[in-house]
Amino acid sequence: MSANARISAITARIVERSKPTRGLYLERLRNATSKGVSRSILGCANLAHGFAVCSPAEKDALAGDRVPNLGIITSYNDMLSAHQPFEHYPAIIRKAAAEAGGIAQVAGGVPAMCDGVTQGQPGMELSLFSRDLIAMAAGVGLSHNMFDAALFLGVCDKIVPGLVIAALSFGHLPAVFVPAGPMTTGLPNDEKSRVRQLYAEGKVGRAELLQAESKSYHGPGTCTFYGTANSNQMLMEIMGFHMPGSSFINPGTPLREAFTREAAKRALAITAQGNEFTPAGEMIDERSIVNGVVGLHATGGSTNHTLHLVAMARAAGIQLTWQDIAELSEVVPLLARVYPNGLADVNHFHAAGGMGFLIKELLKHGMLHDDVRTVFGHGLQAYTIDPRLGDDGTIVREPAPEKSVDPKVLASIEAPFQANGGLKMLRGNLGKAVIKISAVKQDRHVIEAPAVVFHSQQELQDAFKEGKLNKDFVAVVRFQGPKANGMPELHKLTPPLGVLQDRGFRVALLTDGRMSGASGKVPAAIHVTPEAVDGGPIARIKDGDIIRLDAIAGTLEVLVDAADMAERESVVADLSENEFGMGRELFAPFRRAVGPSDRGASVLFH
Repeated sequence: MSANARISAITARIVERSKPTRGLYLERLRNATSKGVSRSILGCANLAHGFAVCSPAEKDALAGDRVPNLGIITSYNDMLSAHQPFEHYPAIIRKAAAEAGGIAQVAGGVPAMCDGVTQGQPGMELSLFSRDLIAMAAGVGLSHNMFDAALFLGVCDKIVPGLVIAALSFGHLPAVFVPAGPMTTGLPNDEKSRVRQLYAEGKVGRAELLQAESKSYHGPGTCTFYGTANSNQMLMEIMGFHMPGSSFINPGTPLREAFTREAAKRALAITAQGNEFTPAGEMIDERSIVNGVVGLHATGGSTNHTLHLVAMARAAGIQLTWQDIAELSEVVPLLARVYPNGLADVNHFHAAGGMGFLIKELLKHGMLHDDVRTVFGHGLQAYTIDPRLGDDGTIVREPAPEKSVDPKVLASIEAPFQANGGLKMLRGNLGKAVIKISAVKQDRHVIEAPAVVFHSQQELQDAFKEGKLNKDFVAVVRFQGPKANGMPELHKLTPPLGVLQDRGFRVALLTDGRMSGASGKVPAAIHVTPEAVDGGPIARIKDGDIIRLDAIAGTLEVLVDAADMAERESVVADLSENEFGMGRELFAPFRRAVGPSDRGASVLFH
């Protein structure tokens, strides 16, 4: 089925806008391909270094270009739950590749930091920039030109977008993404949130809070709420980088390992030496990017992807804008209720029908482009499946269920949870911002209240603890943009603002920082651009100014006389505390070079 008229029109607009940059990208990609994706162009000394540790048989095969060689880019570390399962993947992949007549080598590792560990800490100011650093690190690994395809092992927030940027920068190579899956269900996410709010109010202590957090984050795998990490997994499947059905299988299970073996063998099949050569940069086009945005809206996914998808698209010469994302949100219904947009976690989502059911429902009414290439072949129909482990240890793909197993978690296209995706762009005299309202109650979609200005998360938390915020207000937390301090997530603002909202006050957040996929029930205008450090209007807001945040009309205004606003001088903050410590001094060049939020907040693509 073809995509419906509105989605087709938005896609056509992106294609037209992207013609100059996409055309140049494809020209470079095809030039790289025509030079030969092979080791025969390397000198003898180069090859000798490249296969020095291989067996004699492997050396002979690699020297003669007789078998394809897979480059593994891994984000493994054994501190972070989401990436710990990757420890044994290279051995599994090497064995599977050998069985299929190929070779696999770990080409390189990339850093993987956890926003959950760094929330509210100095290290969080490295987080967004780690995305572009990951892309560069993966590029170093693949620069040896020893590989016919790449396997990318990554899961969490900045890791997958960084790896996608690398995969598209090396777009002449096929690329298969290999997930690790979510941890099993622990303490329900709503109960964890309740304890956090009690702690914010001083009603429970640190011991009770740590116990709740530990019961929620309790084992190997991705955190189970639907934040950026699990939004990443959804995106990789709906964009065609994953094997069908592989996104949300728990680590350490026979089915998970079967998917890893299958990914390795499929990567060999789509090299130039196979019969289905599928370069990543040719595979991912404007339709694939639109499918990713549609999936984001249909699942109520992370606001971080208003940054990441823009940057990922630019890596392939595709000019995606916030306006495109907002317009797609208007026509894509919300089909999933996963915390913070509901009480379920991603394991419940998968059990209710998961990605197979979701893709099938979206295809029904032309919400997705089916006529795309994927690592599995042509068309998204192949992804409308429910995976099982066969008796022989291989994957059996049965049709996705006709009806959701749990309609409270996963809805049909005919009876969605809401008519749109709940992610909107805001415009006005404060610039541009984005807001996610899928978890915000209807009566909070418009907030008009006096501004209370802060220059850090801690200032707001201190004011809350001192009882100064028991009123209607819009918290303006500025100097949190990419140029100021790397645009850290401000997730620690959620509990106090949530408490104040529950007390009946009309509160909202306005910030040039980020709030992630876990921002929840408080209306938050985030990613404000121009940012304060660039002299954006947010730097001229004063305490008491009336702010109107209207998620229905899509507007963001400070209700101050235009002449008065123009005459004000922009506040200049002392950011010296953000420049050193915990590695922040190493990222000073990134802060100087980064582009604006609406262009992906990237140092690579402005």
